[in-house]
Amino acid sequence: MKENVLIIAGIVLFCLITAFFIGLRPEHVLIAALCGTLFFINRKTRKFVTGLIPFILFAVSYDWMRIYPNYNVNPVDVEGLYNLEKSLFGIMEQGMKRIPSEYFDLHQHWVVDLLSGIFYLGWVPIPVAFGIYLYFINKKDLFLRFSMVFLLVNLIGFAGYYIHPAAPPWYVMNYGFEVIPDTPGNLAGLSRFDAITGLPLFDFIYGRNANVFAALPSLHSSYLVVALFYAVKGRRHWAMLLTIALFMCGIWFTAVYTAHHYIIDVLLGIFCALAGIFLFEYGLMKLPRFQSFFNRYLNYIS
Repeated sequence: MKENVLIIAGIVLFCLITAFFIGLRPEHVLIAALCGTLFFINRKTRKFVTGLIPFILFAVSYDWMRIYPNYNVNPVDVEGLYNLEKSLFGIMEQGMKRIPSEYFDLHQHWVVDLLSGIFYLGWVPIPVAFGIYLYFINKKDLFLRFSMVFLLVNLIGFAGYYIHPAAPPWYVMNYGFEVIPDTPGNLAGLSRFDAITGLPLFDFIYGRNANVFAALPSLHSSYLVVALFYAVKGRRHWAMLLTIALFMCGIWFTAVYTAHHYIIDVLLGIFCALAGIFLFEYGLMKLPRFQSFFNRYLNYIS
């Protein structure tokens, strides 16, 4: 009964807060209904959706950043980050120094555009699929470690968004160095993938972007680092390791190629992933109270 009350109260609270501050969209209702349904169908589905809580918290916390945007907390870094990228990684061409994203914008190829879109579509589905895979092959301990680190890395990244709001390369390329609040999301180089395939996939994704001034760090670059670490730790098949590594490197390249992130963003995203893994494995898991919580959680979903 206590669990039933908690899940119902949680769903109702989520819907009320989202409706009041953001506005309920069909996907909000669908997620709430799906979570509630899985919780009440039977014992197996209840354990499964409970195990997915870290991923659910990630999605909710990302969406709720709309409630109080980071550009209302600290000044947005537009010009400083751009100039730092140019000084560290600028490319000279015909006497002009350009940041890598500007260089790639002038040197496009449809094959690279297609591959880049495929890589970028995997930035969340692959980690989530990897987590679900671990759950269903009965690697619950590894699954829970992975999902908790996934959430922790996101929280570290979200904190970075508020500490140092930053504009992506496409913003400078389109708007210059002026900060324009409530700037809508932009497909940037990913628009070429939508044009090639005729599918408005990235238009759908970036039309719902919670905040365009959240480029630093690049969490796109973090997730598969975490997935690869736990795939290695779990001694998964070499084909899985190779696939994750391929998509990881592809996402790093695509982030810069499509002007969604600077190389600096990508490097800090990788650092966030490594920091999250280290803090969890060698920090939180060494605390008796947290380890006790982890073991209770593990026993519940096992």
